[in-house]
Amino acid sequence: MASIEERPKAPPIVPVEKTMLSWDGVELFYRAWLPEQKADRAVILFHRGHEHSGRLADVVAGLHLDDVAAFAWDARGHGRSPGERGYAPSFGCMVRDVDCFVRHVSQTYGIPYGNIVVVAHSVGAVTVATWVHDYAPPIRALALATPALRVKLYVPLAIPALRLMQWFKRGKKSFITSYVKAKMLTHDAEQAARYDGDPLIAKTIAVNILLGLHDAATRLIDDAGAIRVPTLLLAGNADWVVKLSAEDRFFDRLGSPAKRMRVFNGMYHDILHEKDRELVWEELRRFIREAFERPASLPSLLSADEHGFTYREYEQLGRQLPWLSPRRWYWALSRLVLNTGGRLSRGIRIGWQTGFDSGKSLDHIYENRAQGWLGIGRLIDWFYLNGPGWTGIRQRKIHLQRLLKQAIGRVRESGEPVRILDVATGCGRYVLDTLAELRGQPISALLRDWTPANLQLGKQIAARLGLTNVTFEPGDAFDRRSLANVQPAPNVAIVSGLYELFPSNTQVLESLRGIADAMQPGGYLIYTGQPWHPQIELIARVLPNRDGQPWVMRRRTQEELDQIVAAAGFEKIAMEIDEMGIFTVSLARRVGHLT
Repeated sequence: MASIEERPKAPPIVPVEKTMLSWDGVELFYRAWLPEQKADRAVILFHRGHEHSGRLADVVAGLHLDDVAAFAWDARGHGRSPGERGYAPSFGCMVRDVDCFVRHVSQTYGIPYGNIVVVAHSVGAVTVATWVHDYAPPIRALALATPALRVKLYVPLAIPALRLMQWFKRGKKSFITSYVKAKMLTHDAEQAARYDGDPLIAKTIAVNILLGLHDAATRLIDDAGAIRVPTLLLAGNADWVVKLSAEDRFFDRLGSPAKRMRVFNGMYHDILHEKDRELVWEELRRFIREAFERPASLPSLLSADEHGFTYREYEQLGRQLPWLSPRRWYWALSRLVLNTGGRLSRGIRIGWQTGFDSGKSLDHIYENRAQGWLGIGRLIDWFYLNGPGWTGIRQRKIHLQRLLKQAIGRVRESGEPVRILDVATGCGRYVLDTLAELRGQPISALLRDWTPANLQLGKQIAARLGLTNVTFEPGDAFDRRSLANVQPAPNVAIVSGLYELFPSNTQVLESLRGIADAMQPGGYLIYTGQPWHPQIELIARVLPNRDGQPWVMRRRTQEELDQIVAAAGFEKIAMEIDEMGIFTVSLARRVGHLT
C-alpha cells in the first residue's frame, strides 16, 4: 500500500459545513474535508486564539493528505460559533469542548481515536495539550504549533494585575484587546492583509480565559511527563507573541518516547501562514505520515508504581529532607503552626484527630461551613475549606453525583432495577444525597467501608434523610473474593477517593477485578483519580493520614489509571475534571472478564 506522500495529489477537497452539540447544548460550527472514499483516518485541526476554521483551509490543502479526513472547528466565541467574542465560561469549558468535538468526530464518522492525529495552534495548542494531559485520549499523535505556554504580555506584573481585576469584578465579564498586529504574526504581506480584512477575526479575549490559559500552561510545563502520545512541537525563534523558553521546557519534560521539536529560523508566531510556510506544512505532513505508519501503541503503565516519574516523585516525598535543608525547617514550622493555632479551626482539628483523609474529615469538607473556636477559628476554617484541594474535592462530589445519575439513567433505560455498590463509601454522603434526590425510583444501595465510625455516621445521615433503600456493611475494598460475592450483584459500582491513597497498582487491580467479578457485562463503574495536585509536597510533609502516618501519595496519571481499569475489563466512556485539574471522575462500562 502506497504511503500518504507517495500517492498522487488530488484537487483540493471542498469542505462541508456542519454543527455539533457540545456538553452544555451549545451548537459549535465546524468544517469537514471528506475524501470521496470513506476514510478511516483523520486529522483534526484547532485554530489559534481570535481566529476560526476558515483560516485553516489552506493548511488542509497544503498538507495534501488526500485520503485522510480533516476537520476543524470554530471554538466557542470564535468565527461562526455562538458566544461573546473571545469568551467562554472557563478555560476548562474549552477543554471539555475539545473532548466533545473529538468524540463527535470519532462517533459520527466511524474513526477510532487510534486513527486520529490532532494539530493545534497557539491557544488552541494549549487547550488541546491540556485535554491530552487531563483526559488521556488514546489518539495516534499530537502536533503543537507555537503553543501559547507563556504569552509575552510586556506589561510588568500583568498576570497578578489581571487576577486582582477579576477579583474586584467577580461575576462580571472582563475583556482585553490583543496588542498583536498582523505584521507581528507573519512576514507575508498578503497573509497579513487577509488577517486584517477578515471580519470573523475578533481581537478581544476574556480575562478569565487568559488567566485560565496561564494556569493550565503552568500545569502542563510542570507535569509534561504525563503526556506520552507521539508529539511534534513547531516554533519560530522570532515569535513576538509567546516565549520560546517555555516551549523548550515543556518539550524537554514531555513523557512521549517519540517526540520532535523544530524551531524555524526567523519565523513569527503564525508559522502556518509565514512566508516559508511550505516548510512548516512539509514538517507536519511528514510527522502525520510517520504517525499513521507507526504502530498505535505505547508501553504499558501497569508497572508505573515501580518506575516512572510519579514513582520517583513518591519516593522523594517519602524521604526525610536533610537537616540543613531550608525546606525541612519550613515544613516543620508549617506543621507546628497547624498543630497548635490551626486547631482553632474545626476542620484542622478533625484532621489531626482522625486523619486528613478520613471520612469524618471529608464530611466536614462536603458540609463546607466554616466552624471553629472564636472568630479567628472560623476564619482559619474558612481559609482551610477554600484551599485548592478541598475546593476540588467538593467539585469532585458534584461530578460524581452527575455521573452517578447518568449511570442510573442508563440502567433504568434497560428496564433493570438499579443496584449500587460503593466499595469504600466513607460516610456515603454523595450517594445518599443522590438517592434523596431520586427518591421513589427503584434503586437500592449497598455501602461498604473498612471503618465502623464511617458506617455509623453514614447510617445517621441516611436516617436524617429518611432513606430506607440503603444498607451499610463492613468490607475490605481490596479483597477480591469479598467483592466478587457481593449480593445482590451490582450494576453500578463506585470507588471514590480510595485508589489515590494507595501507591500499589497490583492492589488497585485486584480491587477492580473483584468489582468486575461481581457484575455482569454492561454494568457501570464510577472511579475517581488524582492525576495532579499543586500541594502534594505540603500534604506529604505536614499532614497525617488516617493511620497517623505522613500522608504521602503517589499520583497516577489519568492514562495509567485508565489502563488499570481497562485491564480489569472496563472501558471508559465519560469523564469529568475540575478547573484546577486535580480530581477526575470517570464512568466506565464492563465489557469483558479478565483474570
